Amino acid sequence: MEYKDPMVELLSSLEQIVFKKEITQAVILSQKPNSFNEFEQLRRGTGLKIDDFARAMGVSVAMVQEWESRRVKPTATEMKLMRLIHANPTLSKQLIE
Repeated sequence: MEYKDPMVELLSSLEQIVFKKEITQAVILSQKPNSFNEFEQLRRGTGLKIDDFARAMGVSVAMVQEWESRRVKPTATEMKLMRLIHANPTLSKQLIE
């Protein structure tokens, strides 16, 4: 039996709830998007200060700075959470509290 990380399962479920209301368009990508470029776009789009963003993500400010400096690449789970926060700004307020 395959082990499934509960955090990945939870984020996948949240992602389905948040994005099911949006109208999706089929986009054919010639290559996978660069995580660093997507991170920058998502981070700017939240409008959160770095410390609030770090708190919502459950990481240190130093980790966010590592992502911003491109020394450390966010994990797939971290990218999913960033997409959820970007798509639903009230989620970040709930995560900060």
